Amino acid sequence: MAEKRYRIGDFAKLVGLSTYTLRYYEDQGLIVAQRDENGVRFYTEEDIRWVGFILHLKGTGMRLNELKRYVKLRAMGDTTITERREMLQKVRDNAEADIAELQMHLQVLGHKIDWYDGKVDHTIADSESFHDYLQRFNASIVKSSATLRIYS
Repeated sequence: MAEKRYRIGDFAKLVGLSTYTLRYYEDQGLIVAQRDENGVRFYTEEDIRWVGFILHLKGTGMRLNELKRYVKLRAMGDTTITERREMLQKVRDNAEADIAELQMHLQVLGHKIDWYDGKVDHTIADSESFHDYLQRFNASIVKSSATLRIYS
């Protein structure tokens, strides 16, 4: 049974990218389109999975130069597994740090919303500043008194 082939327009729809982006990825060496007997580019199911993985890597914040390096290492085969694993671990560590920072910012934002609600429904004294309000929640959510001034 012949493997299903997708022309660039159909492939673009399947993976959620534009044909322009696919061509750019090709130019950057991230993907390699195959060509039929007439020179028309096509993609396969394996390409769908590969582009999906590339999009996951991009979604974690992996930069283009890192993606290119990963692709080159992948093409070299299993002898580069350790190096690729180290790259992915670094990307994962960075993404987890970004998530933790974003969660801290969301927590402060939530406290600010609660503080406004308390001001509106008069459960927080008019004289209580946001800084003082945060102190009730143990200012560990904010790293320094300088940062607390930012949220006043």
